[in-house]
Amino acid sequence: MPKRTPQERRLLEKAAKYLPGGSIGNLAVRDDLSFLVREGRASRIWDVSGNEYVDWLMGSGPMILGHAHPAVVEAVIHAVEQGSTFFAGNEKAVLLAEELVKAMPCAEQVRFTTSGTEACFQAMRAARAYRKRDKVLKFEGGFHGTSDYAMMSFTPTVAEEFPQSVASTGGIPKVIQDLMLIAPFNDLETTTAIIDAHHDELAAVIVEPLQRVLAPQPGFLQGLRELTARNDIPLIFDEVVTSFRLAYGGAQEFYGVTPDMCSVGTIMGGSYPLAAVMGRSDIMSVDDEATAAPDNLNGDHIACAAGLATLSEMRKEGGYENLRATGSQLRQALVDICNRHGVALQMCGEDPIFDVYFIDHPVSNYRDTLSADTQMMAKFNAALLERGILKGNQKFYPSVVHTQEDVEKTIQAFEEIIPELNS
Repeated sequence: MPKRTPQERRLLEKAAKYLPGGSIGNLAVRDDLSFLVREGRASRIWDVSGNEYVDWLMGSGPMILGHAHPAVVEAVIHAVEQGSTFFAGNEKAVLLAEELVKAMPCAEQVRFTTSGTEACFQAMRAARAYRKRDKVLKFEGGFHGTSDYAMMSFTPTVAEEFPQSVASTGGIPKVIQDLMLIAPFNDLETTTAIIDAHHDELAAVIVEPLQRVLAPQPGFLQGLRELTARNDIPLIFDEVVTSFRLAYGGAQEFYGVTPDMCSVGTIMGGSYPLAAVMGRSDIMSVDDEATAAPDNLNGDHIACAAGLATLSEMRKEGGYENLRATGSQLRQALVDICNRHGVALQMCGEDPIFDVYFIDHPVSNYRDTLSADTQMMAKFNAALLERGILKGNQKFYPSVVHTQEDVEKTIQAFEEIIPELNS
């Protein structure tokens, strides 16, 4: 059990007083396991008390090069010395936009934003302007940020009949319910029926090509591409998580399906506040200065400098092979250990993004996951943290800097924890 110094305990007390729920809104407070990060280097982080953790959370994904990568740090320091923000176009934003268009198969033009939430929101707005329609179809359980539109049917507790949507948080106007249609992920038949019935009303279809950790079944993304193209409905891939992680060209390259638009997140900005929506020029052209909300941080040159450095590192030979090998080794070890001890699980995702559901039947969509043992998952995550292994509530995020020592320490933790899960 990590020990807490008086200093960190005082800070945790202040967090409970000044922050809703005692956190910044990401990891849940875990009683005596709660901690505050002091610093991170490569694949490790340290809390205020000095406890060290192998980090599989990695900033919820964007730290694919690890914490404080020297090339990114150097680029940021140089950019900071050139100024803070300009509310104007800058050299680094142009160069990064060029690289993004080279990387992502669907990209012809780029609009920078400051977060994945904004990128997904702007993508839906551009599609509405292009199609002159108001409704968007998303998939139940899909996460596209925290806008009112995106938070419809993200974590519904009631099994509404498709395509009815339901708000997953308070404060969303009821009118949004009529603007979002919901389909089940990996169910092309139901999705086809919904689109056939509503194609004249739809501005777009937005999907995580890998939804949370649920991989698309063979033919699903291809069928969705054909279905939307047939009806001239823009298909948006939310690649905030998958871009530059599944492959340099994202899920589009990895799965071989090209959408009309995509959103990418802070992974391409070295985790700095930078994201983007990109796609076909005829759709993106409606998102000009007359329709796009101005933001003085869009395309910030410091974040773009971090992005250029990050992508340069990711283009180096062997990075993706090492990333996938690390994920594959962890995944196989966890499955083997659970099988050996009779713990039912389903391994989900791909080598660069994965997690398990403690459940004895396959999962392909959000409703399949609802019968998983969430108490066992919470126990598993807490036991990892007690042993100095950090992961989020869901997802392991391997990076190119995780070492064999990191992998072996994590597998050793699996060996200690799994036998206790059924007790």
